[in-house]
Amino acid sequence: MHDIKYIRDNAGEFDKAMARRGLGAQSPAILALDEERRGVLTRLQEMQARRNDESRKIGEIKKSGGDASAQMEAVAAMKVDMAAMEGSVRDLEMKQSHILAGLPNIMGPDVPDGADESENVELRKWGEIKSLSGPDHVAIGEGLGLIDFETAAKMSGARFTLLSGPMARMERALVQFFLDTHTGEHGYTEVSPPLLVRDNALYGTGQLPKFSEDLFKIKKREEGKDKPDEVDLETGRTTMYARAATYENAWLIPTAEVPLTNIVAEMIVEEDTLPRRYAAFTPCFRSEAGAAGKDTRGMLRQHQFYKVEMVSVTAPEESAAEHERMTACAETVLRKLELPFRTIVLCSGDTGFGATKTYDIEVWLPGQETYREISSCSNCKDFQARRMNARMRSKGEKETRFVHTLNGSGVAVGRALIAVIENYYDQADGGVWVPEALKPYMGGLEKITV
Repeated sequence: MHDIKYIRDNAGEFDKAMARRGLGAQSPAILALDEERRGVLTRLQEMQARRNDESRKIGEIKKSGGDASAQMEAVAAMKVDMAAMEGSVRDLEMKQSHILAGLPNIMGPDVPDGADESENVELRKWGEIKSLSGPDHVAIGEGLGLIDFETAAKMSGARFTLLSGPMARMERALVQFFLDTHTGEHGYTEVSPPLLVRDNALYGTGQLPKFSEDLFKIKKREEGKDKPDEVDLETGRTTMYARAATYENAWLIPTAEVPLTNIVAEMIVEEDTLPRRYAAFTPCFRSEAGAAGKDTRGMLRQHQFYKVEMVSVTAPEESAAEHERMTACAETVLRKLELPFRTIVLCSGDTGFGATKTYDIEVWLPGQETYREISSCSNCKDFQARRMNARMRSKGEKETRFVHTLNGSGVAVGRALIAVIENYYDQADGGVWVPEALKPYMGGLEKITV
């Protein structure tokens, strides 16, 4: 969310910032609504003052035994007019908020200009690429009989995966390894958050209202209208109904960024408690409405996947340094796994809606003969905090400021599994070697074989 005062004082700069996002001038429409709203508020305040004056006169007239009917009629008429003005103010505020909620964050001046991902800028590379090409994780996993897409599709549809045996254990090992590293070495506090959230939580982190089609929404009936489950006797299919709806909507989280960031929603935190660093392992659910036909083979783009997420809440002057630190934390787990990767800074045309600056870490996948994203670390500055009303207070100060929020993958578990499968593949027997960092979590298993 954007600061309307900033837009009033810096309309030209704001429009230039939106132009970097590929948008036309936004300030004229916003400021026109703002001017109209403030005009109505001024008239409302003036009428409030006149009503108070008339109300005092009524009291004086009645006290002296006079007839105050004319003044009472005037006050009654003012109340009607004031109610209409208050409604107008609410409507204008809603229109203005709707426009502001749909506008992306202002990018930092150091974000490179560019139209799309082809113009992202590589910052550094790490690791030796030992295999330039090879079979992908689908061929390897199915060859081992440990990755099953057909059975998953039978029960859930496309873009779901069934792992079994040591492959399922390796997925779990990656989760434990990531969490142990981030909590034990990087100072993150582990959190087990809810997987269902309300509208306001997704609004706070920027997924709503703009990206609702990419989310899974849970249909819930109105409270008090319980309905028993229904079974179709011919097909055997059961329609199950949720019980006791208690709020407007429920959504499956697209990432743990949502509940972790919302920990500080509607709060004033003391500066000496910052930075706050949270890490969580959760499933993530995305409908990927706009991604048809892209990366649909195998486990690269799933409706349900696992991720270890990092979120930081900082004072404004600390967020840039925290962004570098967070990115280094994500790089560390890949170094420990000895997976080749590169780190890039996203250009203006590829930077996400809520971010002011984003680093992507891309891991080498021999099966695709290219680097693919495995972590995305973003500084959102006060963009989410304004939407969530998350503020901080410095010691000895009465005034509050909005905090800065950051989020990053630490890292995507499914893509890490893909990277391990393809980079540790043994062409001689079709097996997959277990990375040294994961052996303590794999019961000493050296290699996954048929």
